[in-house]
Amino acid sequence: MEVQEMHIRLVIALNEWDPFKLGFGQYETEIADVVQAVHTSDNEEKLATKIQDIYEFSFEEIIPNDECRKIANQLLQIKHAGSCSL
Repeated sequence: MEVQEMHIRLVIALNEWDPFKLGFGQYETEIADVVQAVHTSDNEEKLATKIQDIYEFSFEEIIPNDECRKIANQLLQIKHAGSCSL
């Protein structure tokens, strides 16, 4: 999978997550920040904390850590699928 395809999959996963039920396309800034964070982290817990911080900064509301861990795990799976080659 190319980097561009990985980015698309990451964005789709984050739009589908919709933690505040605002609807598709309402998290452009946060998604960009999270995609960048995915590139700099392979640790699920650290990524979950970063995701939580990004959304809290924008919406002044805390997403439960277990929800952030679930999406972090999903995003890291997408990242690792993108780095596998034959």
